[in-house]
Amino acid sequence: MQAMPLRRIKLTIEYDGTNYHGWQVQDNAHTVQAELENAILRITGERVRITGSGRTDTGVHALGQVAHFDTSSMIPAEKFRNALSAVLPLDVAVISSEEVDFDFHSRFSATRKTYEYRILNRQIRSPLMEKRVWHIKEALDFKVLNQAAEAFLGTHDFSSFCASGRSISNFERTIHLSEWSERQGLLVYSVCGNGFLYNMVRIMVGTMIEAGLGKRTPESISDILTEKNRNLAGITAPPQGLYLVEVHYD
Repeated sequence: MQAMPLRRIKLTIEYDGTNYHGWQVQDNAHTVQAELENAILRITGERVRITGSGRTDTGVHALGQVAHFDTSSMIPAEKFRNALSAVLPLDVAVISSEEVDFDFHSRFSATRKTYEYRILNRQIRSPLMEKRVWHIKEALDFKVLNQAAEAFLGTHDFSSFCASGRSISNFERTIHLSEWSERQGLLVYSVCGNGFLYNMVRIMVGTMIEAGLGKRTPESISDILTEKNRNLAGITAPPQGLYLVEVHYD
């Protein structure tokens, strides 16, 4: 019997990362990638390896993670959205599905990514948002936060804003958007860049929060970038406030 030709399917995925040990498949760990691969197996009978645009860590959320996989299934591309969402856990959903050319790669074809970090800045914590925001009781200076955010714009060596444990040689990244806004009672940091290092956004946020609390000046951000020393930057913000919003392709 002649095998059916392969097709490449692109998925856009939303998930609440609270109950997952990140995106990437790992031994003896509950991951988003594993749930998606199991869902594809259930509806197609095929064991596939799905490729994401990048990893998200334990507790980090996504509004627009992108992934692709190859399949010989005859299910129409647009039908994968509903079929997969019907068998996935309630904290993972496929927002869209489409067929793409084989030269599309969810990771290597990406040109930019946009993240958000959400903060609840009030005295009393919110039980409903406990796993979706960073709760900070002390009043933050919104103007100072934005002054600090401006320092990240442009192309810089982000060695000071990268957690150890990754063997990479190029720490240079370009940031196109870096700003704070107020939205529905939250402080939201939006950042768009051509790539991000391990824990980079969370360390950037942790450092800006220290400025917003008066523990360092917003002008110190430029010095930290120049020194290329992780010990000079601030704390790593907790994972639950971070969202992968969109992966951009030309």
